[in-house]
Amino acid sequence: MLVVTHEIGFARDVSNRVIFLHEGLIETEGTPQPMFSNPESDRFRQFLSKHCTEVALRESVCHAPLLPSQQHRRRFQPMPLKKLLLPLLTTIFMLSSAVTHAGDSLRVGVEGAYPPFSWKEADGTLKGFDIDFAHEVCQRLNKKCVLVEQEWDGMIPALLARKFDTIIASMSITEERKKKVDFTVKYYNTPAMLVAKKNPGFDDTADGLKYKRVGVQRATTHQCSAEKLYPDAEIVLYATQEEVWQDLAAGRLDAQLSDSLQALEGFLKLDAGKGFDFLGGAIDDPQCQGIGAGFAVRKKDTTLRDALSKAIGDIRADGTYKKLNDKYFEIDVYGS
Repeated sequence: MLVVTHEIGFARDVSNRVIFLHEGLIETEGTPQPMFSNPESDRFRQFLSKHCTEVALRESVCHAPLLPSQQHRRRFQPMPLKKLLLPLLTTIFMLSSAVTHAGDSLRVGVEGAYPPFSWKEADGTLKGFDIDFAHEVCQRLNKKCVLVEQEWDGMIPALLARKFDTIIASMSITEERKKKVDFTVKYYNTPAMLVAKKNPGFDDTADGLKYKRVGVQRATTHQCSAEKLYPDAEIVLYATQEEVWQDLAAGRLDAQLSDSLQALEGFLKLDAGKGFDFLGGAIDDPQCQGIGAGFAVRKKDTTLRDALSKAIGDIRADGTYKKLNDKYFEIDVYGS
C-alpha cells in the first residue's frame, strides 16, 4: 500500500518505509527510526525543522536535530495545514508497505531505439536482444514484465524517480554511473569502435580526427570517450543512435563512435551502411567504457539487484543465453 501524507507523526508511527521526494526526485529514503532520529539529507532535516512544532519536538514526533543555522530559534510556530500542503506539490512523504517491485510486476526501463538490442516495429511492438532478455529475466523472477519506454538521456533520472524498477537498455557499468545507481553483473560486453566512409583520408588517431565532425549519442560512454580521446574534433551529440546513423549516411558527419556490434548489425549490414566501414580498432578506454552492460537499479534495491544478477547467471549457465545470443548475433556477445 502507498500513502501520501503531510502528517509527520503518522509517517513515523505507521509506515515501515519513508520516501522523501523533492521536485519529483527521491532525496532520501529509509526506515522511520533512523530517518527521523538522524536524517542523512540536509534538505529533509530542514523540512523537519521547519514544519515541526516545539511540542512535537518534545514529544519526539520529529527527532531530527536542528541545523546550526536554526539553533538560535527558541520557538517553533505550528504551520497551518493550507500552508503546509503547498510544499507538498514538490515535496511529499510516501509511505509504502513494500517496494514497488515486490508485487506481480517488474517495470523495466527500455529505449526501443538501439537495434539490434532494442527497437520498435511499425505496430509498436518492442523487439531486440535487450527486450528478449528482459522477458526471460522476468519469467525467472515470476514477474509480469512491464516495459516502459524512456529516452536514453533520461534513463537514470527516471529510475531514481521510480518510473520503473530497473533499466535493461545496454547501459555500460561505469564508475561514474555507480555514483548514482547500482548494477547487476554484466550481461554482455562488446567494444566501441569508430565508423567512417571507406578510405576516408584520415585515421583513427587524435591528430587524424582533428577538426573532423564525430557523432555520438548523448549521455553515453561513447560521448565520454570521444571527448576524452579526440579533444580537437567537433563532437556532435544526438538524442538517439539512429539519428547518428542518418547524419553519417547523409555526409553531415565524418565519423561516429558507438558499440561495434550495434554498428555492424544496425548500420553496416544495411543498405544505408554501404560504402562505410570500421575505422581503426576497438577503443581502449576502460575509464569511460566500463566493464560491460548491466541492469541498473536504485542503490538501496539490493534484493532486486541480487535476484537479477542470479537470473543472469542462471541464463548464462543453462544454455538459454546462447539461444538468445544466436537469435541476433554471430558471435558470443558476453565477452571476456
